Amino acid sequence: MPKTSKEQIKRDERKIISLLQSDAGQSIDSIAKKCGFSRQKVWRIIKRLEENGTIWGYTAVTDNAKTEVERFIVLIKRTTQPVKKDLVERIIKRDIEEMAKKANLEINLENSYFVNGVYDWVITFTARNLTEAKKFCEKINTAYDGYIAELQLLEEVFPVKTQGIINPNVEDLKNFITG
Repeated sequence: MPKTSKEQIKRDERKIISLLQSDAGQSIDSIAKKCGFSRQKVWRIIKRLEENGTIWGYTAVTDNAKTEVERFIVLIKRTTQPVKKDLVERIIKRDIEEMAKKANLEINLENSYFVNGVYDWVITFTARNLTEAKKFCEKINTAYDGYIAELQLLEEVFPVKTQGIINPNVEDLKNFITG
């Protein structure tokens, strides 16, 4: 009889993943204590999750005002034109990031999702200001000419929760909404 069932291993992994998603900077000791596991068990599970690609990486959630950037969301609707292999390769290589860099746009592409619904592609990024964000959208339109039917640029006004982290300045939302 195996020491631990596959179901139990999955439950243990989910506990650790949940804790890492709420604060990836916490120590292995802290995670072990919260899960009731040994430090070694936590380390082994995290290492396995990194090696098998369950955990892609780690990131910091920052205050846009303090980093002097604004966050934007782009909603893209495709045309009915079939996508060619070279376009897929350009998307995978993240050519739009290189184009932004060559145009001296300070863009940090955070997320890029292909979705099902009214729109087909969602991109989130930060830029110094709305002007740079609009220039970036022009670069996207140019890069994928003939494949984009509609592009909507949205500006984030107030982040309540980002990457599972609640904004510590959530009281400012009350001031924003009530004026």
